[in-house]
Formats: sequence, C-alpha cells, structure tokens
Amino acid sequence: MAAAVLLGVTKFLLPIVVPEAFGYAVLGKLVWALVILVWWLSFSRAPWSDRLGAVALMIVGVLATSRIIHVSIANGMMGMMFPIYAIPVVAVGLVVGAVAGQHLSGGPRRAIMVAAILLACGVFALLRTNGISLSGSDFAWRWSKTPDERLLAQTAEEPPAPPAPPPAVPVRPAATTAPAALPAVSPAPETVADWPGFRGPHRDGLVPAVRIETDWSKSPPVQIWRRPIGPGWSSFAIDGGLLYTQEQRGDSEEAACYDVSTGKPVWTHRDGARFWASNGGPGPRATPTLSNGRVYTFGATGILDALDARNGDVVWSRNAASDAGKKLPGWGFASSRLVVDDEVIVAAAGKLAAYDLATGKPRWFGPDGGDGYSSPHLFTIGGVAQVLLMSEHGATSAAPADGHRALGLLLAFRHPHRAAGPDLGWRRPLNRHGRGRRNRHAPHRGHAWTRRLDRC
Repeated sequence: MAAAVLLGVTKFLLPIVVPEAFGYAVLGKLVWALVILVWWLSFSRAPWSDRLGAVALMIVGVLATSRIIHVSIANGMMGMMFPIYAIPVVAVGLVVGAVAGQHLSGGPRRAIMVAAILLACGVFALLRTNGISLSGSDFAWRWSKTPDERLLAQTAEEPPAPPAPPPAVPVRPAATTAPAALPAVSPAPETVADWPGFRGPHRDGLVPAVRIETDWSKSPPVQIWRRPIGPGWSSFAIDGGLLYTQEQRGDSEEAACYDVSTGKPVWTHRDGARFWASNGGPGPRATPTLSNGRVYTFGATGILDALDARNGDVVWSRNAASDAGKKLPGWGFASSRLVVDDEVIVAAAGKLAAYDLATGKPRWFGPDGGDGYSSPHLFTIGGVAQVLLMSEHGATSAAPADGHRALGLLLAFRHPHRAAGPDLGWRRPLNRHGRGRRNRHAPHRGHAWTRRLDRC
C-alpha cells in the first residue's frame, strides 16, 4: 500500500512541484510499479494461484488494451507512451483490488481483483493525448474536440472581415546575404527586416540595444491583444508592422500575416496538407523567412512556397521533399529557409536543397545526411562562405554557390564557437549510436580543407 501511495506522489505531485523533473517522475513510477509486483509475488498473503493469475491478467489486459487505444497514445513517446503510463496504473489497480477484497472469500475477492485490473487497463481506451509538455502528457477524453477542432468551429462562427487593400511592405534585401564570420558576427544592415525569420537577422537569437524589465513584480507586462491561431511549431518573422507565421487549420497548412498593432489577420495562404505526430501534434514545424518583399515558407510535408509579402499571392511553389528524394521524417520537415544572394536554401531533413529566388528552379542538392530537423546556417570560416547543417550523420558544410562539400562531414558541431584564427574547436556530444567525434583543426589551404578527427 505504501508503494502505491509513493507511486501516486511520484506520478501526480512531483511534476507539479518540480515541473522539470518529468523524466524522473516517469522512471520513478516504473520503479514503484516494480516494487509493487515484487511485493505481490514475494510477500503478499494471497494464494499462489491468485498471485500468478493476477500478474497474467495484468499482462493480458495491457496487451488487449494496446489494440484499441487512440493512435496518439499508441504512437506517443516513440511508441512507449502506453506501457510507460499503463504499467504503473495497472500496478495501482492490483493494490486497490487486493486491499478491497482482502476480507472476502475466494470468489468475490477474485472478482474484485479482476475488475480493478481491467478497469485500470481499460481507462486508457477512453483517452487520447494532445501532446507532451514539460509537466507530462496532455490527456483528454477520446471523444472531446481537439484544440484544432475548437478553433475551426470558432473561426466558422466569426463574420468574414471586409476586404481591405494590403498594407505596403517595404522591399528590403535579405537578412542573410552577408554571411556571419566566426567567431564574430557582423552587424545586420540597417535595411533588413525587423526580424526576418528563425532566431533573427543572424540566427543567433540576439536583439541588440534592447533592454527588457525582468522584475515583473514591479513592472509586469501589459497584454495589448490576444488572438487564437492554429497549432504548429512556427515562430514569427516581423517587418513593417506585420507578423508572419505558419499554422494548421483543419486539413490545410496556412501561411498567415497579422497586424502587429491589432492582431487582426491581413492575409492567409493555404496548402492542402496536414502533418500530425503524437508528441508534437499537428501543424508546420518551420518559421517563415522574409527577404526582398517575399515570404518563404516550408511545410511539414515538404511544400516550399515563395509568396508576395504584401498579399500572400504565390510567386512559385515546389515540393522540396520530392525534389530532394527524401521521405517524410518521423517529426516532419522542420527547416527554416536560408536566403543567400539569389538562392533560397532549405534542409529537406538532412539534405540541403537550393532554389533560384526568381523562378523556384532547383540549383543544387547537397549530400544526404540522413534524417534531421535543424535549419541551415551561413558562416564565413577562414574567409570561405559555408552553409552548415546538423543532421543524423553529423554536421555538413556546403558551398552556397554549388553545394559542394567544403569541410566534409564533421560530428559534434557546436554553434557558436569562439576560436582564434582559422582553427575550429569542437566539444564532444554523442550521436544516436553513442559515439562521437571531435574536430581538432580545420585549416583552409588553398581550395582544400584538412582536418584531424579524434574518435570519442
């Protein structure tokens, strides 16, 4: 009984008190479930037939329930959500059944035990998960409307906005036409967009010359407006008093533009595509990129669009997944676009693809680095412009003009890194196979790079 109480504390109380301890709570629940099973098999006073029969029923119940649970639970946590959550709950069901029937005769006692175990298993057939947060899974009743469905219903009830002329968007050069140098990052030109895309003008997440009040007890932020939007993982690009983002609306991926001052929609563009994953839910994964009066979007299924930033009209559209010959990765395509000179570069999973800005025609494709969810970054290393990408096989470096490898394949990439001269130092994170490499030197000699690798 004490183990069951501790299991409940670990499951429900620990994530509330210490939200970042979600991983420990998951492991703790499994440990206490194991303690309960050891107690039941080794120290309980029940007949051996009841002990073994209850364990067998728990196994059968979990296996049978796994066939009828919602797909979000079946696929959650890379297929491990149901056993991780079900085993501790069924163990508690065993304790509840044992305690409730301890003073009853054989038949009623076994009936209560069977009912408690089957109820603990069957409750998962009534649930779904809307995703995973820091404090755990967001469970809901299986038949209830999803946040996506509630938003669609709310939008359908709203009267359509009267047509209005699109606001003027100043034509400005791309924020990424000049590569940042290592170790220093060059200041952005004065004419770039306010926030042209993923992590800002230099993709470093820095906003210069801005001070934010951190003591919110003395100076709390004031809400100006609030507006529900569709699900997705996209952030915002900002320019000329407009916000640009990507979201999911039913069976369509949307590129959307909103007024900064009011939150009212300015225009939307829809592509007939929908990606959904149990852990992350539906919607696009990437952030729009603003450049020279256009907005470039990349959907979770691989659709690459160039749109007029004033009104959302399509300039050109490609399917980067088909062009690059890449299958849909498990968590969807997540790369934010990189504009370099007259090209827009996107990572189709772990493979770079470059397109002509004016026509959308493919320029070049980089080497296939397997799966990946990172975005390409532009740097100048040793005086040579490089497009760097992290992927399943490590970090690859490609020349922006033709996609040819410049640094080859490097594992254990760290950005940004402070180094003196052309030498690069790398720390030692592991790849998915538990091995890593550390690049000690990468001097540039003429048109070739040399490197020395230490296997970790």
